[in-house]
Amino acid sequence: MTLKLSLVAAALLTLIAGAARAEDIQIAVAGPITGSDAAVGEQMRRGAEMAVADINARGGLLGKKLVLQVGDDACDPKQAVAVANKFAVSGVVFVAGHYCSSTSIPASAVYADAGIIEITPASTNPAYTDGPAQKGWINVFRICGRDDVQGKVAGSYIAQQLKDKPVAIIDDKTTYGKGLADETRKALNAAGVKEAINESINQGDKDFSALVSKMKQAKVGVIYFGGYYTEAGLIVRQAKEQGMNAVLLGGDALVTSEFWKITGASGAGTLMTFSPDPRNVPEAAPVVAEFTKQGYDPEGYTLYTYAAVQSYVAAATQAKTLNIDAVSKALHADKFSTVLGQIGFDAKGDVIGPGYVLFVWKDGKYAEIKS
Repeated sequence: MTLKLSLVAAALLTLIAGAARAEDIQIAVAGPITGSDAAVGEQMRRGAEMAVADINARGGLLGKKLVLQVGDDACDPKQAVAVANKFAVSGVVFVAGHYCSSTSIPASAVYADAGIIEITPASTNPAYTDGPAQKGWINVFRICGRDDVQGKVAGSYIAQQLKDKPVAIIDDKTTYGKGLADETRKALNAAGVKEAINESINQGDKDFSALVSKMKQAKVGVIYFGGYYTEAGLIVRQAKEQGMNAVLLGGDALVTSEFWKITGASGAGTLMTFSPDPRNVPEAAPVVAEFTKQGYDPEGYTLYTYAAVQSYVAAATQAKTLNIDAVSKALHADKFSTVLGQIGFDAKGDVIGPGYVLFVWKDGKYAEIKS
């Protein structure tokens, strides 16, 4: 009898727990939790986790708690689609992700079919929002800027500030890297500057000695690199080791202290484009303080991911529903208070924001170049 009562009690507890879980709202964050870009994956995971904890502490969304799922796409397109499909069958209504443009773009098709809102904190390739806008999708948004804007800033800076130095434009053949290099080249050429060298590498390459020798022979003084922080760091370090003092300018993928761990002191003077440092936004101060208390620096895309979660929750709260049509309409129509300040989205789902500025690396940190 005692055993039977225990079994009945356990079954009831299971049913109660299941009912409670059914009341939760499933959301997700997806990015490179493992692989060469794992440092950014950690930024995204930490940003999403703190956002969920803070929102739940204030009552959750529509009277329910948020439950965060974490998907690891390792910046691999096929893995990203698998992660997206897993989210779709597990009842996820919103995804903060992905990081690489090459993963966000194919994953967005899965989310469109499943009725899931996707807000990327970091994918900057124009095709991420341009394609869905042409197809009439309503689920795709981004908190970050676009490469056609970022490339203009980089190209203009080289043309104005570094115009007397031969330029090499290098890309890593990825959707992000090649797209960013193409946009920078376009802006550079429009300003009347023709690059001396165009080259491509493979993401994951480690030895760039032949590339460095070729650039030395061409007396390259500026290297524009479209790609991620690992290869950028190796190019900088190996160039300095071979006595080459060219300035490397890269994109927003260099916004992680892991870059300096690769370069060491040879990374001093490296330039990159990124939006104004979100850690300095007044609205972010309490969240930055909490991260600091935990011994974590919320650099790069940490606060962007936090803001992505905030934006979705604010829109769903305003819409008073999780219905994708209503939430999407709210996201397009209004502005929301986030750790990045006021956030709004245009008709394509691109953020209406401050654009890009230049940063320089020194002593293991990056700081904005004040004009």
